[in-house]
Amino acid sequence: MEITIPVVILDQVSKGLARASLVPGEVHELLPFANLRLGFNWGISFGFLPAEESSGVFLLIGVTALISIGMAIWSVMAQTWQESTALTLILGGALGNLIDRVRDGMVTDFIDLHVAGYHWPTFNGADIAITLGAIWLVADGLVTHFRRRELI
Repeated sequence: MEITIPVVILDQVSKGLARASLVPGEVHELLPFANLRLGFNWGISFGFLPAEESSGVFLLIGVTALISIGMAIWSVMAQTWQESTALTLILGGALGNLIDRVRDGMVTDFIDLHVAGYHWPTFNGADIAITLGAIWLVADGLVTHFRRRELI
């Protein structure tokens, strides 16, 4: 659980800075493939299933809270440090976005990646933690599986 709190703090600080210094609709180029662009996500990850009405927001808060509780329990019961670390990254990201949703009813996003005119949906530090944790968890599971079968 030692990673969860720093992830939440970094996520909340970066979102606060984005809300304080960026204006919705304005684009600030950082790199040829990366911009800062303030946006707000009413739905689940990357804007899927928007829930702008209060009942949808409460549903997303409840689901995210339940998933967070499950991740916390799973991370405590993890068999390896790799599994525990991956789960606490996911938990930190989930809690970071949950704080936004409870406070504002939506999640603050501000990182805009693009290539050849295609823009990935705007995201934030919590989303990065969730994605890295999920990739790590799957990779760890595959390595463990293949080791058990003595393939690697």
